[in-house]
Amino acid sequence: MTSTFADLTTMRVGGPALSLIVAESTSEVVDAVRAAGTSLLVIGGGSNLLVGDSGFDGTVVKIASSSLVVDGDRVIVDAGVEWDTVVIAALDAGLAGLEALSGIPGSTGGTPIQDVGAYGSTVSETLESVTILDRESGAVEVWDNARCGFGSHRSSAFKYTDRYVVLDVTFRLATSEMSHPVRYAALADRLGVSIGDSVPARDVRKAVLELRGERGMVLEPVDHDTWSVGSFFLNPVLTEVPDAARDAPQFDDPKGTKLSAAWLIEHAGFHRGYGAEFGAGTVSLSTRHVLAITNRGGATTADVMALAGHVRAGVQERYGITLTPECRLVNCSLG
Repeated sequence: MTSTFADLTTMRVGGPALSLIVAESTSEVVDAVRAAGTSLLVIGGGSNLLVGDSGFDGTVVKIASSSLVVDGDRVIVDAGVEWDTVVIAALDAGLAGLEALSGIPGSTGGTPIQDVGAYGSTVSETLESVTILDRESGAVEVWDNARCGFGSHRSSAFKYTDRYVVLDVTFRLATSEMSHPVRYAALADRLGVSIGDSVPARDVRKAVLELRGERGMVLEPVDHDTWSVGSFFLNPVLTEVPDAARDAPQFDDPKGTKLSAAWLIEHAGFHRGYGAEFGAGTVSLSTRHVLAITNRGGATTADVMALAGHVRAGVQERYGITLTPECRLVNCSLG
């Protein structure tokens, strides 16, 4: 039976995979990647991936490795382990630092690629090292945090290249039942504390799951608001903010000033649920979160890209800012 990317991704769109290999251990991942040649696509949980309706005419390696070891204050995790499983394991071991990243879909191997973050935390803050396979040299290497290229918003040395395959990730956490200081205003409000306060780490997890659920950002098979890649567009980082966007929320970034993509989209006239006319009602912005483009059932990748391109053009026209997709695009583009 032919596998399709509609079966392999959280957006549930995309054409066939010519050949699918499910690698259930790190050694199987290495062997499969080394044997596959150049026409290769490596995937994990499919939560940050869009593949065109024509699919992928090559070998797809799905990483399904499953080792998770807690060793003191370190958690060593295979790339194929579901991310939220890691958060739960850390909390069960009395380790803090990942609690604000609860409920993020996808597998652990994807987290360092875009320095996954939410509610004031990022994985780079607790990531100690990454084991990678260098497809160019064929070598397996361990990279420390400094080598991974973290810094600017959602950036890393792995993000815009197929050269490196993440095999496992090691996190070093705090031995504590109390959370890292709360940094995000909405989270602090939900917890009834001030920015900078620490609370029981499990309370942070509970509050984050509530907030994510309210925004349709926790995967639910029957909830079409969760049939997405999460935030479709990156928050833009600019060296100079256009006058038209001076009222947008602004944050410091090593490469300039980061603006809120959600604010830009909403103030350019795109409301929650916008876009029902695209794909004959098969796609729209989430009814709870304008950054998510959602499959309402029966969508194609072309439908998704049409709406995404329309939204991007509207923001460009209103603010002179070109939004960049946060998800990986394979055999599809916004033009």
